[in-house]
Amino acid sequence: MLSRKTKYGLKALTYLARNAGNTPVQIFVISEAENISQKFLESILLSLRKAGFLESKKGKGGGYYLLKEAKDIPISEVYRVLEGPIAMVPCVSLNFYEKCDDCPDEAKCSVHNLMIQVRDNTLKIFENTSLADLINVGTSPIL
Repeated sequence: MLSRKTKYGLKALTYLARNAGNTPVQIFVISEAENISQKFLESILLSLRKAGFLESKKGKGGGYYLLKEAKDIPISEVYRVLEGPIAMVPCVSLNFYEKCDDCPDEAKCSVHNLMIQVRDNTLKIFENTSLADLINVGTSPIL
């Protein structure tokens, strides 16, 4: 299940891409427009800034803005920063692999094999979808 943090992060990024471009937007503006708690949004935007998706400007006319073009921000990268692994179980994770304690042989595990398919299909969608695609939802297909 997608966490609220990731959902709100995606909503904030799409808001910035759709409405601001390189112009800084104050947190309270995004918070009100997307119905997100300002305190929670501050934490999310800080994570996105540390990951290199956003920059901030202090003072009058300050706020957050995108560092990259929306087309250059794959959803897979945003997801990993805010949510963590894309895989539903650690034994199939590409970046956060851990062997399951209750599984003696991954090659024979039906759950493991199913989760590889789920991971691969999810990853394909996330890697082939950019922030720009989210902005254009309804006007063009994502895949």
